[in-house]
Amino acid sequence: MNRIDLKRLASYDEDFALWSAEQAALLRAGKLERVDLENVAEEIESLGRSDRYEIDSRMEVLIQHLLKWQFQPEKRTNSWKASIREQRMRIARLIAESPSLKPYPATSVAGSFTIALDKAISETQLPESAFPATCPYTAAQILDDTFWPGPSK
Repeated sequence: MNRIDLKRLASYDEDFALWSAEQAALLRAGKLERVDLENVAEEIESLGRSDRYEIDSRMEVLIQHLLKWQFQPEKRTNSWKASIREQRMRIARLIAESPSLKPYPATSVAGSFTIALDKAISETQLPESAFPATCPYTAAQILDDTFWPGPSK
């Protein structure tokens, strides 16, 4: 990385990449009085939020494919199975990297179900009445590698 000039600091809004590098250099140098504390704190908080957003996104895809798996068993594909397995593994990895996120998927189920249901209806062309009004799976089931809802094919 190029040497950073800490005499004139970049603005957070002016050049985020340069601002980030400068803030890291200031922290490493122990020059806390020059650190843009408010924006650094905001960025650190956003890092934690991004993991939760990723879990939400993966839960949406996972629930969507579980719904299709359960309510359209005649159209099951290896692609659905692979997607279900991948989402479960990636959520597990996020939780392994940040164990404090372990309870988060349970709080994500209801919101993720709403989006997953909409996508499942669109993709299957089944009527909304073919699906339950609320998520039929618990977070534990959704994340369980051995849970495959619906009839065996």
